[in-house]
Amino acid sequence: MAEPQLPKLMTWVRFPSPAPVKKHGVIGAFSLLFLSVGHAWERTNTLAGKNTLSAGTLWFTRQPLRNVKLRCTLPGLQPTRMNKLEKITAAEPHEIFTIRHQRFTVDFEYSVYFTERLFDLANPVFAEAVTRRQPDKRHRIAVFVDDGVASGWPNLATDIPAYADQYSAQLELLAVPEQVPGGERAKNTPELITKLQHRLLDLGVDRHSYVVAIGGGAVLDAVGYVAATTHRGVRHVRVPTTVLAQNDSGVGVKNGVNAFGVKNLVGTFAPPFAVLNDFDFLSTLEARDKIAGMAEAAKVSLIRDSSFFNWLETHADDLAVFEPNAAAYLIRRCAEIHMRHITTGGDPFETGSARPLDFGHWSAHKLESLTNHALRHGEAVAIGIALDTRYSVQQGLLSQGNDVRVCELLEHLGFRLWHPAMEQRSTAGSFALMVGLREFREHLGGELTVTLLAEIGRGVEVHDIDETVMLEAMDWLKQRDTKR
Repeated sequence: MAEPQLPKLMTWVRFPSPAPVKKHGVIGAFSLLFLSVGHAWERTNTLAGKNTLSAGTLWFTRQPLRNVKLRCTLPGLQPTRMNKLEKITAAEPHEIFTIRHQRFTVDFEYSVYFTERLFDLANPVFAEAVTRRQPDKRHRIAVFVDDGVASGWPNLATDIPAYADQYSAQLELLAVPEQVPGGERAKNTPELITKLQHRLLDLGVDRHSYVVAIGGGAVLDAVGYVAATTHRGVRHVRVPTTVLAQNDSGVGVKNGVNAFGVKNLVGTFAPPFAVLNDFDFLSTLEARDKIAGMAEAAKVSLIRDSSFFNWLETHADDLAVFEPNAAAYLIRRCAEIHMRHITTGGDPFETGSARPLDFGHWSAHKLESLTNHALRHGEAVAIGIALDTRYSVQQGLLSQGNDVRVCELLEHLGFRLWHPAMEQRSTAGSFALMVGLREFREHLGGELTVTLLAEIGRGVEVHDIDETVMLEAMDWLKQRDTKR
């Protein structure tokens, strides 16, 4: 059917299929809001038989209409299907709304410090970080410490108050440092969030105060969420104490907690005021945790920096034993690449569907769940990297042999690239790991977007994953693990 010749200020919409209506009856009332030329959004409240209007051709003016009544004249006496809309009656057209478009930009800025012995009285870095914008003011701080860190560093309970006394002209410690549950407990306990928010209220924390979190990534996430949601945003200072937090999550702009069985369902994008990486905190980590954090360095090198990947290969022996100089460089370089992506990637708050920094993560998140977090996050990411790298080769995106190269680096660092949970089946008989793809898409919103590799140092986004080929990649990893 050709478009009708309509007056200049009119447009038209054709509904796809007919629906029963009453003869000579009023069939519906529309409220119309025009978003742009040629584009209308219509809401239908059908009065006849409570059927959604879906028949005929509708003509209407671009002027907003109030109380629009649609009438149709149908031949014959029997109920029939509407095939033509003949008349629109409406009140005198008049403006019922005004649209004013507003656009503004906000600059975000924060510093990441790399230091040692952060709370040594001779080290001014913490005080300088807090006071850098207002050096002549005395700043109020509340400190929360991961209970695992507090156990490994019992002197923090006295070192932090002593440090505040040393810099009392700049810092006011509102209370002795308070412990919070470490690890996933911090993100899986809704009562903790309410408790911490109430505590900030009791301490009189305001938007010019500082909430300091000292701990691993989960504690930074939870306390960061508390800071972001109290008074609609309190200044937050992060002191990451794990490799993973110092080189990845702790230098980013996200926070969040788990809810209703979904990882990071509740959270915000809220850049910290400052990040203070103290390499000394890493000395008490188990070897397993030191290695686990290196997976994120391999990730950013693969999607962003081939020279860094080459450096990782060259220094794999030193990294495997956590040689201090090599480990410190890995953390700094990984953090720099992560920060550069946030700054120059064009989507720091992830409003689109692409998530390059989530390379290898769709399966990693699912593996963590399937193993009840027996796998460290970094260990799961290493498996996810290996899986998606092999898939990239199988799909012809990445040159042959690079899958072996990537796996050899990860194995050299100390990762195992297989876990029995990868073979778990759902109640329907399918591989439970593959459900991670659907969950990843739901987390992203919109279409599925997965980062794969076009070459070492350059990622590429795809919007479809061939499950059969991915299962073949998984089997390849299993066979490789069996031969080791």
